[in-house]
Amino acid sequence: MNCKITVFTPTYNRAYAITNLFESLKKQEKFNFEWVVVDDGSTDNTEELFNEITKDFSMFPIKYYKQSNGGKHRAINTGLDMAESELFFIVDSDDTLTPDATKKIEEWEKTLEKNEKFAGICANRGDFDGNCPNDWFSEQFLDKTFLDVDVYKENGKYVLNGERAICIYTDIFRKFKFPEFHNEKFVTEAVVYNRIAHADYKIRYYNDVIYLFEYKTDGLTKSGFKLFLNNPHGYGLWRKEKLLFTNASIATRFKTYYSFTCDLKDVYKTKTIAECLDVSPSIISMCKFINRVLKIIRR
Repeated sequence: MNCKITVFTPTYNRAYAITNLFESLKKQEKFNFEWVVVDDGSTDNTEELFNEITKDFSMFPIKYYKQSNGGKHRAINTGLDMAESELFFIVDSDDTLTPDATKKIEEWEKTLEKNEKFAGICANRGDFDGNCPNDWFSEQFLDKTFLDVDVYKENGKYVLNGERAICIYTDIFRKFKFPEFHNEKFVTEAVVYNRIAHADYKIRYYNDVIYLFEYKTDGLTKSGFKLFLNNPHGYGLWRKEKLLFTNASIATRFKTYYSFTCDLKDVYKTKTIAECLDVSPSIISMCKFINRVLKIIRR
């Protein structure tokens, strides 16, 4: 298979929406990609839909695989095993691509200097009217790491912020697969991206909108904080590694421990919270004590 890009889609009960993505893939200006879909245990008619979609279809390769429900991060790990291309591009099942998306990705990738450590490229997302909620930078492109999102500014604004369309070299992504925790079904993608940055890989950022989205009421983003609350080890891993990778000060570390403790204290025991952050239980006990004192003072 000589595909440049794997368009990877994790899906769960999205038969009603994923056909819109399929239609956008059929409208691509360049068919330099395969479409890999991992069904994370859907109970709707997703499987039947793909049986029908793949009949006598030849515009681009489609690979569909159904596994037990385990969360988006496990689906991505499976997709990485299935991918047969140079670049891995995650596109959610309720989103679509602009007609020039895969063409631009290939053109941009060709400009990456081979003697430098690049993990891939990153473009913008916009709504279905083409409006982009993210701030734009002034240059044609920027070469930064994922950890620069919270550092790099132009005119006082963080211009690499917001959700982006991210395309990573498949072989590099495979080196940083998602950790999997027993009985947990969510690990934020920031864990992987921060690890890639910590390994000194850069990303070439573009302002161009190539990915169109709309937040659904049943989507991960809409689930918000509940995802972190129900998956404390994955949540804690993200928080503690961010502190490590950014060489955070003692004050910043304690603020993180305190906010994490406040988030989880009504659901989990002190020992569990400490395990999630890999710190002493005494630190968590101190955070709980401070929280109780502050509540009394604020009365």
